[in-house]
Amino acid sequence: MKSWLRPLVSALFLAAFVSATDAQAEATADIAKANQEYQAEHFAEAVSLYQSAVDAGTRNAALFYNLGNASFRAGETGRAILNYQRALALKPGHPEARANLHLAQDKAKALELQSKWWDRFIDRATPNQLSVAAMVAFWIGIFCLAGWVLAARRAPLRLLGSVFALVVAGVSATALYARETGRDGRDLAIVTGDKVNARVATADNAGSVLALPAGSEIKVLSTRGDWIYAALPKDLRGWIPTNSAERVRL
Repeated sequence: MKSWLRPLVSALFLAAFVSATDAQAEATADIAKANQEYQAEHFAEAVSLYQSAVDAGTRNAALFYNLGNASFRAGETGRAILNYQRALALKPGHPEARANLHLAQDKAKALELQSKWWDRFIDRATPNQLSVAAMVAFWIGIFCLAGWVLAARRAPLRLLGSVFALVVAGVSATALYARETGRDGRDLAIVTGDKVNARVATADNAGSVLALPAGSEIKVLSTRGDWIYAALPKDLRGWIPTNSAERVRL
């Protein structure tokens, strides 16, 4: 690197670091202020401040749980359900988020996508956890297999351990694929608008397929302009306006 470039690159890295630090400090301040507003029962203000922290890039289950609570108390039941779902996507074992999610869904009479029998098992782990399990088990299996092949005396237990590890890797990878493409995968979205009707075509006057209360689940299949084509509860499909729903995964 030319000598005159080094100071410039260093300055750019420093500026980026300072900018990120400032943004994080601002998000932390927003969360602290939001907590105060929530305690004072200023729920709309708390929602705005929590959302500012999310928009600044903060991602953790506690933040989305708090945003869900504030949204629920502010009367935004659809957005409360969305944020409880986001909290559970990051921390599937969050009991308060799951309990409040069920309460909000019952209040809104939100419709849910149908579950497969295996969903309740794979939803206990995050995609990152499944990815790590698959990768670690795969390499353990490979090293055990290599050791068995290269050993002067091939112990059956080493081969058995290799097979077991590779099976675990295969099961973890399959579970990851099912989780990413299934009911709670990356295409899961929550209806946030009120009185949303899924339609047979991309027009407001097209025939209605299903009325979707706020907080209902859909699975995004494709988009066309300002419309989403989605898998709906009750095994139906239809089009809804893009601004009427948000994906759970950010």
